[in-house]
Amino acid sequence: MDTTRDGRFEQALAELKLSFEEDIRPGANYEVAVEHGGQIYVSGMIPRVRGTIAVTGRVGDTATLEDARQAARISILRSLAILRSRLGTLDRVARVMRMTVYVQSAADFTQQSEVADAASDLLYTILAPGGGHTRTSVGVYQLPKNAAVELDLVAAVLA
Repeated sequence: MDTTRDGRFEQALAELKLSFEEDIRPGANYEVAVEHGGQIYVSGMIPRVRGTIAVTGRVGDTATLEDARQAARISILRSLAILRSRLGTLDRVARVMRMTVYVQSAADFTQQSEVADAASDLLYTILAPGGGHTRTSVGVYQLPKNAAVELDLVAAVLA
């Protein structure tokens, strides 16, 4: 196993058979990431892979818990791809400060935190020891493009 953050990121992509060679661009008039005052804010990421939303639907109805966990993994890896692109290396991430995970949920679905765990696990694995973070996970009625999950994060940045 590679011991660098960038190496662990590449390994996670390979394990999930993902790649983000293309620039991750905003879908409208906003920034995918903004760095200011020693922090970087990453906009909400949905599980988009090569232009297609990989996991859609309402979790607990048309999407399963495991589908949603996969959506969370893809979304956090997209966020990390943005961080690496903007910062040059994931080694410049001092610590993830906060992550918010939104789950498009059926009325009786209550496992939003289990969905978010999939993203948290990757943050801990890839960014150790700086992957620890605060987190909120919430169920919502709809998400853009019918995505099952959307997440955003804030990270502290080393100069």
